Amino acid sequence: MHAMQYEITLPADYDMGVIRDRVARRGHLLDGWDGLGLKAYLTRERGLRGSPVSQYAPFYLWNTVDGMNAFLWGGGFQGLSDDFGRPSVRQWTGLAYEEGGGAHARFAVRRRQPVPDSGPPAGTVDEAVREVRRLTAQDGALLAAAAVDTSRWELVHFSLWEHDTPKADGDLFEVLHLSAPGRDRLPRGRRW
Repeated sequence: MHAMQYEITLPADYDMGVIRDRVARRGHLLDGWDGLGLKAYLTRERGLRGSPVSQYAPFYLWNTVDGMNAFLWGGGFQGLSDDFGRPSVRQWTGLAYEEGGGAHARFAVRRRQPVPDSGPPAGTVDEAVREVRRLTAQDGALLAAAAVDTSRWELVHFSLWEHDTPKADGDLFEVLHLSAPGRDRLPRGRRW
């Protein structure tokens, strides 16, 4: 599993209806993308639910590098780049993934944190795996994942929720659409 996200930070007075319309028109295009576990079309608006910015920030969990590369280099990503400029794309290697009991993704939480310089990184990674399990045991949790970027020594925690009061710390996003053609093939549990 590979995690990926890019963020497009928009002007404070940007009409977020433009993003909602875009997702309504184009979101279905990845509903059958080969190699994609899931793509959550995420937004947050300045002043709502504690957000300091307005952003469009899709989050992906990929089953295959081939699928991710086909998206980035084979045309899927180009439409976004044409409309907004080419954003920096963050990537993390998957550590853990679990499913919860929730049925419909309405909100997402993303938290990034450094892997401490002191001590072996394995302890921090083990804690991230436990956090994935803890989150998916909560009421309203649809799924949770943890991944690491070893070039920055940064963990990312990602979870999807039915409600806007999740039991997870981090940035809260609204889910406009969920493309999940390979969600059932995302490997469960710890990834080593």
